[in-house]
Amino acid sequence: MPNANNDSHTTPSTNELSHVQRRAVSELLRVSPVADDLARRFKEAGFSLALVGGSVRDALLGRLGNDLDFTTDARPEDVLKIVRPWADAVWEVGIAFGTVGCRKSDFDIEVTTYRSEAYDRTSRKPEVSYGDSIEQDLVRRDFTVNAMAVALPEKEFIDPHNGLEDLAARILRTPGTPEESFSDDPLRMMRAARFAAQLDFEVAPEVVEAMTEMSGRLEIVSAERVRDELNKLIISDHPRKGLRLLVDTGLATLVLPELPALRLERDEHHRHKDVYEHTLTVLEQAVDLEENGPDLVLRLAALLHDIGKPRTRRFEKDGRVSFHHHEVVGAKMTKSRMTKLKYSNELVKDVSKLVELHLRFHGYGTGEWTDSAVRRYVRDAGPLLDRLHKLTRSDCTTRNKRKANALSRAYDGLEERIAQLQEQEALDSIRPDLDGNQIMEILGVGPGPQIGKAYKHMLELRLENGPMEPEAAVAALKEWWATQG
Repeated sequence: MPNANNDSHTTPSTNELSHVQRRAVSELLRVSPVADDLARRFKEAGFSLALVGGSVRDALLGRLGNDLDFTTDARPEDVLKIVRPWADAVWEVGIAFGTVGCRKSDFDIEVTTYRSEAYDRTSRKPEVSYGDSIEQDLVRRDFTVNAMAVALPEKEFIDPHNGLEDLAARILRTPGTPEESFSDDPLRMMRAARFAAQLDFEVAPEVVEAMTEMSGRLEIVSAERVRDELNKLIISDHPRKGLRLLVDTGLATLVLPELPALRLERDEHHRHKDVYEHTLTVLEQAVDLEENGPDLVLRLAALLHDIGKPRTRRFEKDGRVSFHHHEVVGAKMTKSRMTKLKYSNELVKDVSKLVELHLRFHGYGTGEWTDSAVRRYVRDAGPLLDRLHKLTRSDCTTRNKRKANALSRAYDGLEERIAQLQEQEALDSIRPDLDGNQIMEILGVGPGPQIGKAYKHMLELRLENGPMEPEAAVAALKEWWATQG
């Protein structure tokens, strides 16, 4: 590589470099028709174009998708003139930051003008100024593995910060000093944890040190940007790695303080399992149970399911430690934290509900629940039932194989009973045997609070006894109505 320097970090072998380069060639050949066509159009207009950042990194890792990032010396208005006649669709959502988006065939493309980006010390928004060279653009990027480019159509590899070596070594470093990089955009500290989780890379010691010393700078970043990075970390392949880095550097204290709070002090007299480590294990086990790709709702519920424990911890006289009603307290805390992070109301509701219900199964024992209790379990979980199954199973982290097997068998039994009842009674859509209109007709009463009470009573009967014949349902309604004065 023509960009070697004399820094002291370990240099990977030639075989390692040639391996990632071979993967990159095959990836770039796949996107070459679209990329080269676009590059020729920029060249004819008097501008340069290069594949850049995550696209180059992912090509070298053999995981390049259909989202392509380019950088250019053309200003946004010039980019628009070039891509509009060529692309299938164009959007200008990011044009204030110098980015023009477009779609061509199966590819989603972003073209960004060379730029430098810096935060005012008190501002939440980056100030954007355009640059004149690709070297100036690359030095402002977050990590060396994202500061590589391939100039098109010549296919010239540009790597002024030894990103290829760091990629082969699977390490995250910053192009300049970490302090300068994190001052420019404090969110990059979270991105370090996110990329560690996504790529299973290590973070260089000097970067970890800067993250720890500068964690307070994250306060100027908007909740929405923090939330988006946290989501990407949580749905990554190795979320435990990223979350542990957030906790160890102190960033989690600002982003998700409930997580480090799980590291409860322990003493020799009062023993309980490590709630923090248990939580990370539950998250990993939930990931293993996913069937159709990352499930953000399930993973958030696994991460937050025990956050009520620190507030409910009690030391009992017999030496045990109790956490009574931690699921109720935890559900309220989950709602509060997710609201502060600007999650959607629907997501807040779903995750909070799972946290609230995650202990319900432990009253099942060895199958003592009545059919009505099983119906209520299904009714309360609603569309979250499948996720509740996964969360409950993930919550078993005991090393006692006999206990773990007993819990697994008990939950197998509950799922079998649910399946049997669903087949018999359509539990997923439990309704009273009489609807609101029928209730009003039978009672001769118009809409109002009494009809709501009657509907609720009939629903309780349905949950308790299962389906009733129409005549029995009418008789039960009239019997209840007679008690209402």
